[in-house]
Parts: sequence; structure tokens; C-alpha cells
Amino acid sequence: MAHDRFESDLRIRSYTEAVRAMSEQRFDAEVPVDPELDDEMTRLGHALQELARQLDRNHREMLELARVTERVNAGLLLDQVLDGIYEAFRDLIPYDRIGLALLDESGERVEARWARSDIGEMRLKKGYSAPLAGSSLQDILDTGDPRVLNDLEAYLRKKPGSQPTRMVLAEGVRSSLTCPLVAMGRPVGFLFFSSLEPGTYRDVHVELFTRLAGQISTIVEKSRLYERLLEMDELKNRFVGMAAHDLRSPLNSILGLLLLLEREHYGPVTPAQRQILDRIRKGGLTMLTLVDDMLGAREIESGHLRLEPVSMKLAEVVEEEVESLHPSLAAKELTLRSEIPDPDLLIHADPIRIGQVLANLLSNAVKYSPPGATAVLTVEPRPREVAVHIRDQGPGIPEEEMEILFTAFGRTSVQPTAGERSTGLGLAIVRRIVEAHGGRVGVESQVGSGSTFTFVLPREGGGDDHGGEERAGKIRAAGERWRRQPGVPPPPEAFP
Repeated sequence: MAHDRFESDLRIRSYTEAVRAMSEQRFDAEVPVDPELDDEMTRLGHALQELARQLDRNHREMLELARVTERVNAGLLLDQVLDGIYEAFRDLIPYDRIGLALLDESGERVEARWARSDIGEMRLKKGYSAPLAGSSLQDILDTGDPRVLNDLEAYLRKKPGSQPTRMVLAEGVRSSLTCPLVAMGRPVGFLFFSSLEPGTYRDVHVELFTRLAGQISTIVEKSRLYERLLEMDELKNRFVGMAAHDLRSPLNSILGLLLLLEREHYGPVTPAQRQILDRIRKGGLTMLTLVDDMLGAREIESGHLRLEPVSMKLAEVVEEEVESLHPSLAAKELTLRSEIPDPDLLIHADPIRIGQVLANLLSNAVKYSPPGATAVLTVEPRPREVAVHIRDQGPGIPEEEMEILFTAFGRTSVQPTAGERSTGLGLAIVRRIVEAHGGRVGVESQVGSGSTFTFVLPREGGGDDHGGEERAGKIRAAGERWRRQPGVPPPPEAFP
């Protein structure tokens, strides 16, 4: 009797240690069971062994589910997420085909959105849709539980009107598992796992697939919302582009007619009238700058900034942009001096885009220079590149504000000297255009001593010119940087 009590005490102690180990997620603890005994303690030992196996399996499934979910969640676009599911879930679920169907905006129809298969040609694929009401899918949403069909041929005999079942049977599918997708308490669709073999899902663990469906629902809905955001963003870009293009033509006409009036082409202009015309011209030029900045931002943001590089003389583009500034220079009694040691220096660039860069930087020099000041544009040839410096006599830029200069809508505390308007996009556009050419841009400034903006471009034949594919990649990268716009970007590069 004492021996039996001693043996019982040992087993109780071992079972207690085993339970403690399981609570610490160690499921391999020894649970001693004497096969020759059939008492309550022995039955308890067998139960603990089964519990350890079950907990071990559940723990491994949860770890695998977390790993797979993390991998799938790395995708942004819906197709990326679904392709990730197809590649990642094989260790958890047997399948030869996966399909996704989503509810439409009304929630009344189910639309096949995506499918992928190892079988071959698919009959049920993107584009197929059917009413939700009265279908077996409605029952799945009502219960919220996954549905298992281990014999699709038998199911079709019961429901001969099920066209989707008939279509997947024609593909060779014989069993299926359907998971309802519910995100934020709202049904969004269904995920279908299918197998060529009947009975594939006979022993599945419904709890696992319920957890799985919950994880996938959130990921799928996130990706769908992201795609909608991209579509809305593209729609916004198209609208801005159309509006800007429609505004540019009448603005140019207004400014052209205004120039004829200022030159007294239609008769003498009184001093009072000339003041009004001057105000109209300033307002028109401000609007034209806004329109040009909107178009430039749209092209860069969409990644569609097109470059048409040619062999060009940099001096010719500089002279053209300086010439266009004469009215603005005269209005503020400014002097702009150009220093170009080699007027025949060649670069391989898009003359229109480089003109944009020069126009933005030169107009800034005009905006922030006091009346009577002098700005200097210097072209500095280097062995493999050329640097263009634009130095003004403005108020300078505080050091703590330098890092926002080349970001979209980055505005400093420095104000234009004649109240000119700015979108805050000009320098961001300059940076993207220069970088798309394989160059770089920066600024040096000191409060009270003016600023020097510099952009550097590769020289033609200097060994730094890039091929078409690499240039296109730079343009796309410029668009991505524009979209992301970090809160604290790196400070602009300083130039010697």
C-alpha cells in the first residue's frame, strides 16, 4: 500500500512538472505512463500526453501562421498580397488552386477578383460575378464559419444550378475549402482553397482557418483600400493636369495681349494705366508660375517626367532664361550678371527641363533680392561635370531651415522682397529634374549675406552620362521620393 502511494506521489510530481513545462511552451516534458496499469493516474497521464501533442501542434501552427502573415502583409498591392498567400501557405494548407472573390460596393454581388492555379487553364477567373442572395456563399457569411466540400461532384448533383462548381470541376478540382473574409466587422469576400483530390480537407482544423481568415481579411482589405487610394490619386493627377493645361493657354494669351498694351501697340498708355497694367502682369506671371509648378509636380509625382536629352550648349539656355527675366529685373532695378567662360561647353540634357531649373532658380534670386541688388550666374566647367552657381544678395536662409528647401511645399521664414507669391514647389521640382539627369543640387547661405544655389550636371562625354534604362530608373525613383517626402530629409549637399 505504501509502495502504491509512493508511486502515485512520483507520478503526481512528474505530471505537475509536465504541466508547468507546458505553461512555459515546452511540450516535450516527460509524462511517465505505466502501460500495465489502468488506474485513474494512468488515464490522467495519457490525457496529459495527448494535451502536450495538441498544444505542440497548435503552437507550431500559430508560429507558422504569424510567420506567413508577416510575409504576406509585406505586400501593398492586392495582387502582390495574393501571390504572397499562394506561395506562403503551402506548409499550412494543401491546395492546387486559390481564388479570391470580393463583394461589390452594394454588397449584393460576388465578383471573382483573382485566381491562381497549378492545374493549367482556369475556367472560373477574374471577371465572373453572381448575386450573393440565395447562394451558398450567403450561408457562409451568415454562420461566419469556413465551409468544407470534400466531394464537389456529389455537391453538384445536389445543387445542379451551381455554375461556379461546374466550372471548377471542369478544371479538375474535386474538393474545396471556403473561408469568409470579414474586416472591421464587415464582410468583404471569400478565399477559396481547392484541391484535385477528393477528401483533402476532411481533417482540417476549423479554428486554424477561422484565425487564418481573420488575418487575411484585414490584409486583403488594406490592400484593396490602398489600390483605391492609388486610383483616386491618379484621378487627381489627371484632373490637375487637365486644369493646368486649360489654364496655361488663356494665361499666355492674356500676357501676350498685355505686352502689346504695355508697348503702346494700341495707343498711348497713361502713368496710371501703366500701374494697373503692371499689377495685371504681376498677377498673370504669378498664376503662370503656379500652373507650371502644378504641371511639374504632377509629372514628377506620377513618375512620368519625360526627358528628351540632346547635345546642347548650356550657355544658349542660360542666355534665353536671362533674357526672359529682363522685365522682372527692370521692375525691381536689379542687375543680373552672367559669367560663362566657355560658351561652347556641351552637356547631354533636356534643354526644356534645364530651362525650368534655371527659370526657378533665377526667379527666386529676383524674388528675394532687394531693389538695386546684383545677382550673379556663374558656369563652372569641371573635368567630368559642370556646375552652375546662382548667387543673390538676399537676406539669406537660417541654417535650421535649410533642410526643408528642396522638399515639396517646403517654405522658410524668408519672405520675397516685393510680396511675390510662391507655391513652395519650385525647388522640389528643381531637385527632381536635376537628379533625373544624374546630377545634384545644393545651397550655401548665411543670414544677411545672401545665398548661392548650385546645380551640377554631367558633361557630355565625361563618363557620367547614363543610358536610357538607367535614366528612366532615376525618373521613377525621383517620383517615389516625391511621394514619400520624409519628415526630416537629409540636408542639401554643400558645394565647394
